[in-house]
Amino acid sequence: MHTLKVHDLKTFLDEKVEFYNRPEFIDTDPISIPHKFSTKEDIEIAGFLSATIAWGNRVSIVRNGNRLMEMMDNSPCNFVMNAGIKETAQLEKFVHRTFNNSDTIFFIEALRNIYQNHNGLEASFSMGITEEDIDILPAIMHFRSQFLSIPHLSRSEKHIANPARGSTAKRINMFLRWMVRKDEKGVDFGLWNSIKSSQLCCPLDVHSGRVARKLGLLNRTQNDWRAVVELTKVLRTFDHEDPIKYDFALFGSGVNERDISLQ
Repeated sequence: MHTLKVHDLKTFLDEKVEFYNRPEFIDTDPISIPHKFSTKEDIEIAGFLSATIAWGNRVSIVRNGNRLMEMMDNSPCNFVMNAGIKETAQLEKFVHRTFNNSDTIFFIEALRNIYQNHNGLEASFSMGITEEDIDILPAIMHFRSQFLSIPHLSRSEKHIANPARGSTAKRINMFLRWMVRKDEKGVDFGLWNSIKSSQLCCPLDVHSGRVARKLGLLNRTQNDWRAVVELTKVLRTFDHEDPIKYDFALFGSGVNERDISLQ
């Protein structure tokens, strides 16, 4: 663990945020897919589906995310709300790793239910959280319950993380960062006003976890929800209102740098 003073560590992290939180990095990231759209609903749906398949090789994620949008006629909200059996059959060819065609079709049907009966993705999350809640956990659980409320194969449930059972919910937390965080950099969208940036939790994966431990930000050795809470609590000491901006520093450094040095 590094023994640098908190001030030096914050300075280091802030510099990394400035380096990675820039439009130049959008093209190689799954966030590039929702950036192709302009309306709130299209951005939300494209973002949610892209985040859902955001594991594995990043080039493959972006390629398959764009392919899925093409299958949805590059009009994701219209497709979700209006696609019939013939149109939905187009998705029979979509597979990303263990996310298969049956999962894809269920996700479209579940999103339709969310928009028709629960006022959309933002409301589905925000109705589960109050201003007094410290973090986003209850919002995720509320959304998960609504999303899985229509008939589905049990196999599809694994693609909607369950932090109550210990999952880091990395992809959902990443999606929420995209939707909630607001700044002038042009990477995150900041479309949602009903959830506070201070309530977000840090997306945690192998890359960001390795960097966080190397920097002394995370002691827990297992990547689980308890580690997410521990890491986010530390990040709030650096910026209470916008702790998840440091996801840029942790993930960017983990992916793009072989060695993290504070010297």
